[in-house]
Formats: sequence, C-alpha cells, structure tokens
Amino acid sequence: MKKIQKIFDFIVEIEKLKGVYRKTKPVGLDRFENSAEHSWHVSLCALMLKEYANEKINIDRVIKMLLLHDLGEIDAGDTIVYDSHTIEVKEQEDAGFRRILQLLPEEQQNDYLILWEEFENAQSSDAKYAKAIDRIPPLLHNLHGEGHSWKTHNISKEQVFAVNSKIANGSQKVWDVLKDKLDDAVDVGMLK
Repeated sequence: MKKIQKIFDFIVEIEKLKGVYRKTKPVGLDRFENSAEHSWHVSLCALMLKEYANEKINIDRVIKMLLLHDLGEIDAGDTIVYDSHTIEVKEQEDAGFRRILQLLPEEQQNDYLILWEEFENAQSSDAKYAKAIDRIPPLLHNLHGEGHSWKTHNISKEQVFAVNSKIANGSQKVWDVLKDKLDDAVDVGMLK
C-alpha cells in the first residue's frame, strides 16, 4: 500500500504541469498552451505520424518519453526553444525531473530516469523520433496563428530552421513537409 501512496503523491505533484504555460497558443484559441496539454498533444502526434519515422520505433516507448519529458518544467518553467538561456533552464529542468521522480517507488524511478535520459540524449531511434515530434506542435501553432510566438519573441527564420531542421533526424518525410510550410511562411512575411 505504501507504493500506491507514493504513486498517488507523484500523480498529485505532476498536476502542477497544467499550470506551466508555454509560449504558443493552441490553434484557434486566444490563450497560451500549458505543458500538460503539450505532452498530450505530442503523444498523439507521435502516434499519428509513426509510419513516417526514419527507423523502426517502439511507439509505446516513444509515448512514454513524450509524456515524461517536460515534467521538470514544474520546477523550471517553460522557455522558448530559441532562447539563449536554455542551458541554465535545462539544468533546472533536470533537477526538477529528478526531484519529481523521487516521489515514485524506486524501481519506477530508475525505469523512468533511464527512459528520460535516453530522450534527452536522442541516441536511439525511439528518442530521435520523440525529439522530432516534440518540435511539431509549436511550429503548427505558429503556422496557423500568423507566427504569433515568432513575432512576439523576434525569432528569425534562421533560428526557426536551425532548431527545427533536427526534425529530419527522426523523420525526414515530416521535415520535408514542414520545411515547405516554413518556406511559405517566409514568402508571406509571417516569418522573417
């Protein structure tokens, strides 16, 4: 019963992810997305696009990575991926993730820590694909929201292409389609 209580404590703690707001607005809404919504959204994106992964993947592992990957934001908050202070925030996220995992029974802590580190290092086919998919919703939010986040934060096309071209590491086909959409955004002045 003590293990169940530990899991309950973890479940209650991760509710805080719903209060961490990101820098993009969901398509059609005039409010910012929270990190819990993002985790749900990228998990569904991974499921829907799995046939376009560059390599064979285990979609269950990918979804677990995506559901876990932003838990450290409970302590660190969210930062825009183009921010130059990402290293400091990343250290806070890492510490926050480890703190939150300590609420779980030890065997679960270890399993999820290994999975999260695999995601962070993007070495396996599962992690490369998960990292690629993680970039898609913010791009779609901007593409369907007149580039709201790019404009607010003065993000250049060079920054957008440099960061997001890494999508090709997990899915070249998905990147090819997104690259065309980003080129169109540049052509119409949405992205400068």
